[in-house]
Amino acid sequence: MLDGTGTRPSGMAFDQLIGEQIWRSKYQYKTAGREVDETLSDTWIRVARSLAQPEKVENRQEVSHSFYQAMQGFKLLPAGRILAGSGTHRNVTLCNTFVMRTIPDSVKGIMDTVKDAALTMQMGGGIGFDFSTLRPKGNLVRGLDCPAAGPLAAMDICDAVCKMLVTGMGRGAMMATMRCDHPDIEAFIDAKSDPSRLRNFNLSVLITDRFMAAVAANATWDLVWNGQTVRRVGARDIWEAIMQRAYWTAEPGVLFIDRINAGNPLSYLEELSATNSCAEQPLPPNGTCPLASINLARLVASPFRGDAHLDLRELRHLAGTAVRLLDNVIDLSRFALSAQRREAQEKRRIGVGVTGVADALIMLGVRYGTPEAAALVESWVRTIQNAAYLASAKLSAARGPFHLYDASLHRQHASIRALDPQVRKAIADHGLRNGVLTTIAPTGTTSMLGGNVSSGIEPVFATSFKRKISRPDGTKSEELVEDYAAWLYHRLNGSSAELPSSFVTASDLRPDEHVRMQAAAQRWIDSGISKTVNCPENIPFAAFEDVYQQAYDSGCKGCTTYRPNAITGSVLSV
Repeated sequence: MLDGTGTRPSGMAFDQLIGEQIWRSKYQYKTAGREVDETLSDTWIRVARSLAQPEKVENRQEVSHSFYQAMQGFKLLPAGRILAGSGTHRNVTLCNTFVMRTIPDSVKGIMDTVKDAALTMQMGGGIGFDFSTLRPKGNLVRGLDCPAAGPLAAMDICDAVCKMLVTGMGRGAMMATMRCDHPDIEAFIDAKSDPSRLRNFNLSVLITDRFMAAVAANATWDLVWNGQTVRRVGARDIWEAIMQRAYWTAEPGVLFIDRINAGNPLSYLEELSATNSCAEQPLPPNGTCPLASINLARLVASPFRGDAHLDLRELRHLAGTAVRLLDNVIDLSRFALSAQRREAQEKRRIGVGVTGVADALIMLGVRYGTPEAAALVESWVRTIQNAAYLASAKLSAARGPFHLYDASLHRQHASIRALDPQVRKAIADHGLRNGVLTTIAPTGTTSMLGGNVSSGIEPVFATSFKRKISRPDGTKSEELVEDYAAWLYHRLNGSSAELPSSFVTASDLRPDEHVRMQAAAQRWIDSGISKTVNCPENIPFAAFEDVYQQAYDSGCKGCTTYRPNAITGSVLSV
């Protein structure tokens, strides 16, 4: 059948028990108490067959086989929504990422938006809102002759709705953004200092280039509403408040919104002011995007040897396969709102990314965070970017460009002009099927499914840790879970072999080393990158306070930090 031999593939093919546990709890298709997917191969077959349905009938078997081959061995990992929902009866979306409509500054507008958000979360989507459009607290509501409750009150409503919604797809997640010149920005920055408030939200401040210039000049900063200055503050006071709060509560993050809009290939069609819940996808109102990640840890030939190298030919092939797979997802996915479907169809945004980056570097003997590591990652991501755009141009030749494609405007964007000459020629000849193509998302459970590879572009958190594992027979045991590179090294060299110096973890890295890796990849990524600068609890503020400035100076589109603290505790522990 799909394995090319006429026989059904067999076996679970998990390297560690954690992978099987994740598969059984998240991605194995079960309905009415019956296991439809009896093995992991059944899951790959289900997903591959489903995602080949938009193809011409005569091509479906070949395309389905190519999708299966890419997923087999965990080389290409479609996002969890795709793995769990494709080819099932479930009324779920296949897209992880959404941004809600521009919120109207009225009770009806706010409540209509909350309803839309609830419907989107119910179908499994993570969502983002920009609350900058809501009038500041205390501002007069003329029709009612009373003061406005302000944006944070609307955020509380959204948080309560998200808390209420519990689905089989997991807990909801949301992002809230606010412009740095909104009169309620100080309250927004401080909002999560209360450990009981807004726990379902991530927060990010929309930082403009003008604001960064004002910080550099130690200038005053106008907080404005409806074009009128409400009050003036010191720009550095706002910046200091952001850094202090990030140090003590791990939020807010920052989004360099002018850079995000300038780097958007679709800037001639839209203005971005919000992201999905994890910030890898800046999206327009009602925007959405399906995701898939190429697992670089599975592409290293001769790992840990002097001739170790990444298989670039396979990398290009997988990037092209991912583009076709995700383009098909757009046509197959359910959407909670017609506006989301229309936005997806008109621009055909997709997000091809990577995971297992840190493990791949370890196998090559390169320390994460070094200039050599950054150069390697930049070269890999550049390879993906060119391969993805070439595949999208070829799809456009067969299926037509995305509906709102403007050849002259799109081809003039700096990101397109930076592509390889043969890719630019293909775009000139055929156009593009997809308006935006690349992103780096957090891979979470799919990285554990794939052998506990390092997540996304993050460093290895720990080479090993203990975790309670539920076995198929219902019993539980505490098992050693190893990072994939460590597991492979011990498999090749013996369980007692000492790990080489290329094994570094998040706690070994300085903030600037984290930022260096993010900046290197961002040069060849259309959208954003979900990346957390993990810091030890005992890092002094003096060593922490420049991290967002470093991210801005190095060309990142945003930055998020995490330091264990009294408000959020420690998310992970060894």
